[in-house]
Amino acid sequence: MRHDVLHLLEQAKKNQQKKFALLIDPDKQDDSFLQHTIDIAVKAKVDILFVGGSLLTKDKLDDCLSLIKSNCNIPTILFPGSVMQINDKADALFFLSLISGRNPEMLIGQHVIAAPYLKQSSLQILPTGYILIDGGTHTTVSYISNTTPIPANKPDIAACTAIAGEMLGLKLIYMDAGSGAKNAISEKIISSVSGEIKIPLIVGGGILTPEKAVANCRAGADVIVVGNAAEKNPQLILEMANAIHEYSSLISA
Repeated sequence: MRHDVLHLLEQAKKNQQKKFALLIDPDKQDDSFLQHTIDIAVKAKVDILFVGGSLLTKDKLDDCLSLIKSNCNIPTILFPGSVMQINDKADALFFLSLISGRNPEMLIGQHVIAAPYLKQSSLQILPTGYILIDGGTHTTVSYISNTTPIPANKPDIAACTAIAGEMLGLKLIYMDAGSGAKNAISEKIISSVSGEIKIPLIVGGGILTPEKAVANCRAGADVIVVGNAAEKNPQLILEMANAIHEYSSLISA
């Protein structure tokens, strides 16, 4: 059974239900570690799995998705770093337009190449405005995409960028500090963006504690994404999920 992920996210925002997403990089997962991660994700009642990365070198995406789908029913979204990361075993795919950058390949170029393959797939396509915020260090995504992040002290630029994305018809905004960011996105930027758009806002990068995750929710994030931190400490998955779900139950009651 395929999940209608867009409906799930839109309804969650409407009902003020905050969601927790776990980002899985297939390159960083052997089968035993991935199985352990999935088991924890199921126990923690993780809401969504994001699968992918800026650069995959080990051709493990298909095996990763197979293991996920055979062991859980958590909605799974491809988070593709390139047109090579398309696979029908997921439920949906973020059709990412890097609207914070000025590289035409990441705004529309790669999308044209991917479009005919996606049209033939059974994936739910999620038109998503991807906004990269400076996280205090050079990240793989900024290098691969050849774009400059929005400065961390410019919430007005981030907000205007998100508004433009919504006006262009994008269905989601994904604001990211990048994998391995030193600094997470500030609550000021999150509240500035959230206050100007009506579509769901996803926030990730540099979120290391349950307290920061809840602070981001309080600032207006609808979905919190954690990847690197959970790879280093899988127990954090439980702590993050519990904190976000507890906060969500309080505000949506």
